[in-house]
Amino acid sequence: MPREALTEAARASKQRQHGHSATERRLDGLPGRLSSPFTWQRIPFQRHVHYPPGRTLMDVKRLLLLIPLAVLAYLLVVQWNQDYGQVAPEPDAPAITAREADEQEAPDDDDLAVPATPRAEQEMDGDMPAESEQSDSSRDLIAVETDVLDVRIDPQGGDIVYAALPQHRMALGSDRPYVLLSDNETRSYVARSGLQVDGNAGRIGFTAEDTRYRLTDDEGRLDVDLRGEVNGVEVIKRFTFERGSYAVEVNYFLANNGEEPVTARFIGQLARDNSPDPSSGVSMGMKSYLGAAYSSPEDRYQKVDFDDVQSGKFNNRDVQGGWVAIIQHYFVSAWAPPQNQQNLQYATTDSRDRNVAAFAGPVTTVSADSEARLGATLYMGPKVQSYLEEVAPNLRLTVDFGWLWFIANPLFWLLDHIQDIIGNWGWSIVVLTVLVKLAMWPLSAKAYKSMARMRKLGPEMQRLKEQYGDDRQKMSQEMMKFYQKEKINPLGGCLPILVQMPVFIALYWMLLESVELRHAPFMFWIQDLSMKDPYFILPILMGASMFVQQLLNPTPPDPMQAKIMKMLPIVFTFFFLWFPAGLVIYWVVNNVISIAQQYVITRKIENDPSVGKAAKSKR
Repeated sequence: MPREALTEAARASKQRQHGHSATERRLDGLPGRLSSPFTWQRIPFQRHVHYPPGRTLMDVKRLLLLIPLAVLAYLLVVQWNQDYGQVAPEPDAPAITAREADEQEAPDDDDLAVPATPRAEQEMDGDMPAESEQSDSSRDLIAVETDVLDVRIDPQGGDIVYAALPQHRMALGSDRPYVLLSDNETRSYVARSGLQVDGNAGRIGFTAEDTRYRLTDDEGRLDVDLRGEVNGVEVIKRFTFERGSYAVEVNYFLANNGEEPVTARFIGQLARDNSPDPSSGVSMGMKSYLGAAYSSPEDRYQKVDFDDVQSGKFNNRDVQGGWVAIIQHYFVSAWAPPQNQQNLQYATTDSRDRNVAAFAGPVTTVSADSEARLGATLYMGPKVQSYLEEVAPNLRLTVDFGWLWFIANPLFWLLDHIQDIIGNWGWSIVVLTVLVKLAMWPLSAKAYKSMARMRKLGPEMQRLKEQYGDDRQKMSQEMMKFYQKEKINPLGGCLPILVQMPVFIALYWMLLESVELRHAPFMFWIQDLSMKDPYFILPILMGASMFVQQLLNPTPPDPMQAKIMKMLPIVFTFFFLWFPAGLVIYWVVNNVISIAQQYVITRKIENDPSVGKAAKSKR
């Protein structure tokens, strides 16, 4: 055979080994022609594909249509937020002076009923007396103002029927204080307390020296005395307020001037209807708890939702000390009796179908010509752990950080100390996120290295799937060999992230439950970290950061899975539109740090010649 023929045959054989024939090579310059099947097959693998001019024009038209639609959708959401995302206004405080009979609301004539107790030795009648016949439309409410509380006391029984918190506003930029307790057409939520006296047929009608009391700047304590008399027993109901405190001491001082001993018992109740939580705002995701809670030495924190109260599922119990409370987002009201006495805890409903969480103290016998004192502490205020710890043991657990409280509590402690230094809760969240990310840095780095290796070796993995696609068992074996040679852990990108998930969830609940973030400003347009971004800029930045993260991740081999992953930034952006700004700040900062870390690791892996060396040598 001539030498030229051997050379040509060798050249043709070499071209066939690389998947290119002579005819195919001659048609490389005509990628759009259908005259040769070889040219048609090579189009998907060419690096530069020239699309027809009409297709490019169509893409431009589509983009020009999508941009104004996106802007219009954004403006509609912003306007909807301004129109419907606002907190409903709270009615004014009830009038102090007497009103005419036709203007007066119907009196609360419920008795402070005490159910049968589990103690066999209890001999008291089970019902607290109902409203006395002297309850009429002429009684005045008693106003008490301190630096942190503004309350109204009904002299018929001495119940607190209104409580506002001047240090907390109903809404950002509003002059109205936050109203915790009120009894009006919007909501019925009151703190009731009574004295069950043997032989008394009605609740005690009290009188006070004045109808308005104020804690002056030079005073640290204010006592408000209500005086009454029952069957020869002089009764003073004293409310003690202290500067800077949301806890009110409620005490009955009894003086038995009769010739026979009498029995008395303190009862504390919290009654609330099923109206929505005014402090929850408009948001998506997990909701804060609204309902009753009880504490005892055996069960430090037991939640009893209003459905269980209505259906009578709570088992009345005798406990040592303890407390009863009604909890809502950011705020709580609680009765805390003396911790050295035996108390009956119970749940019931009243004639207005309100949910009642209550306790009854032990029966006390007051001998003739002797005196006695019965009392408890009433807390009405924000869920600040340092405040709650001073009132009763375990009352701080009403700041419910969820089932990951053992992680959330240290995180809040760290956040609180950072805020003491920086003085801004928003920047404190940023610093906390950085510190948490630094603590998780090794785990994150391990995950990103695994994903970077899979990203670089993606073409080789795709080649193996195409080569052994018809034999799944063989393909699995070859893939495992490939993973071992390249030192790739298929779960390496998932396990470190799963380990971090409890921290993320704990951070979510910690930021969601912290009243310190309510109406706390960050910067620029973010003036309330507990509410959603009014212009939704932070959620959009969060979605954009997720999209950038996806560009750094290896493309899923399944086309359907790849499409789902591309939709995730849009889905998450939608959900985060109504998340509190403090939570979104955390996610944005976390994503930005993750992008920087993943980018550095990905570039390092891609520039490392040793990665993929085994696959190249095999080929």
